[in-house]
Amino acid sequence: MSSCCLRAALCAAALVPSLPVAAHEIAGNRVFPATLAIDDPGVSDELAFPTITSMKNGDTPSARETSFSAEWAKRITDDFALAAAPSWVHVGAPGGPGGKGAGGFDNLETGAKYRLYKNAEHEFVFSVGVEIEWGGTGAAGIGAERFNVYTPTIYFGKGFGDLPDTLSLLRPFAVTGVVGYGMPARGVSDGAAVPRTLEWGLSLQYSLPYLKSAVKDYGYPDFFNHLVPIVELAMSTPVSNTFDSGTVTTGTINPGVLYMADKYQIGIEAMIPVNRQSGTGIGFIAQLHFFLDDIFPNSLGRPLFASSDTAGEPKFGR
Repeated sequence: MSSCCLRAALCAAALVPSLPVAAHEIAGNRVFPATLAIDDPGVSDELAFPTITSMKNGDTPSARETSFSAEWAKRITDDFALAAAPSWVHVGAPGGPGGKGAGGFDNLETGAKYRLYKNAEHEFVFSVGVEIEWGGTGAAGIGAERFNVYTPTIYFGKGFGDLPDTLSLLRPFAVTGVVGYGMPARGVSDGAAVPRTLEWGLSLQYSLPYLKSAVKDYGYPDFFNHLVPIVELAMSTPVSNTFDSGTVTTGTINPGVLYMADKYQIGIEAMIPVNRQSGTGIGFIAQLHFFLDDIFPNSLGRPLFASSDTAGEPKFGR
């Protein structure tokens, strides 16, 4: 994986590769947590700080890339939010100790998301959005590109709470997914073709809070009743203008666990590269996430233009 692609993966707690509007979403009995490697379909007031990632890239020789990032998502209306996600990246010396690394801010990433449809009975949410990586805002020394990248994106989430009673133990399962189309503003950079890419990912999660509240309370210690075991896939596939990049899909598989409290969430996942181009060895991603709409429900966590009678309800479904 190139340095640019790995930085996208390293910032994947909020981005795919950027996907800036991370949020937790409620549909019926289902709470979709803020996922780390891909974005979920939620629209909320939230702050992810810090998100820390570290992994060896796919260059030859490889170098360790470590990212420290933050992300603030702010609702403008009940169903529409804007977000900004700055990050600082350190690229270690190629091949390991003994050389000189580089550090600096990566390009600023912003985004917008609109929740288009929600169905409480079937625990389904669908949103659309767009992300922008602002070229030239980051340090050239870490490989930050000089051109913008625009990524229109769709997001979805589906809980299995509508399964029959005979399959009640499967009801805590949920899947979320994201599909975006990355469009660089420049077709050629430094003499090489810049590909357009399909940015896609999935998560499979099993909610122990859901098991206790909506299926059966098995009397587990309270700590376990806040856990959500999860596996995420965050992938990037070049689909056009691939003369120099090729069409090999790169990305990571991320098994981990989330701890969901009333006003915050802690998550940690391993980052396992899917091939040599994606990286070498196993990295990690960890995040502390604050639910501002729960911490400050009447001020900072409230939409700028809230509808008191339809707060949180999308226009085209319930």
